[in-house]
Amino acid sequence: MLSKRIIPCLDVKDGRTVKGVNFVDLRDAGDPVELAWQYSQQGADELVFLDIAATHEKRKTTLDMVKAVARQVNIPFTIGGGISELKDAEALLNAGADKISINSAAVRRPELINELANAFGVQFVVVAVDTKHLPHGDFVHLNGGRIPTEIQTQHWIKEAESRGAGEILLTSMDKDGTKSGFDYILLKEINDRVTIPVIASGGAGNEQDFIDVFQKSDVDAALAASVFHYGEILIPELKALLKQNNIAVRI
Repeated sequence: MLSKRIIPCLDVKDGRTVKGVNFVDLRDAGDPVELAWQYSQQGADELVFLDIAATHEKRKTTLDMVKAVARQVNIPFTIGGGISELKDAEALLNAGADKISINSAAVRRPELINELANAFGVQFVVVAVDTKHLPHGDFVHLNGGRIPTEIQTQHWIKEAESRGAGEILLTSMDKDGTKSGFDYILLKEINDRVTIPVIASGGAGNEQDFIDVFQKSDVDAALAASVFHYGEILIPELKALLKQNNIAVRI
């Protein structure tokens, strides 16, 4: 049985880690370089670094910060934000990223997934999906959740997989920052539909939520931000509890 992964997420804006609720009301959560080092020491399996305003502000991810974080960690490191072409991904890879995460640019030009997978390998490409539940289904949102689309989440994820996505990072906008638990139903539905790993994001509030997301939806990884940033959950304790509940983790 493959080990389940615990992944802290650094949402970065103006050089600082931030966290909000339902993608708004952002508050400061610390220095991303310092947090990255702490998580690497605590035993996080991977790190995700998202420059959450890059696409909206029509700019690229700050390479200097990526290099600074990469120097501090010895675990896989995924970067997202403002990636719209091959040279953006290549620059991040050269700056120390192990994987890149694409979101809005992939929806606007799905061929980008194929291009990245062909150039760098499927394992390099994480397709992040921000989804919101509406009365007529689950729909993809762009630009950090600011722009709704008419693209159904389930259909888009299947297309992303077929084009060469190596992993899906699925964030429930309804659950984001609420600490009310992950969207287990949607996560299980997506996980059952695809053969690539699914990372759950949005809603982690306590250790039981991590147990539940692995037991109820069987996703490959669980990502969280504020509960780790503010010390509400410590990764060594979380992993010990997961192991007690017969969930395979890397200690």
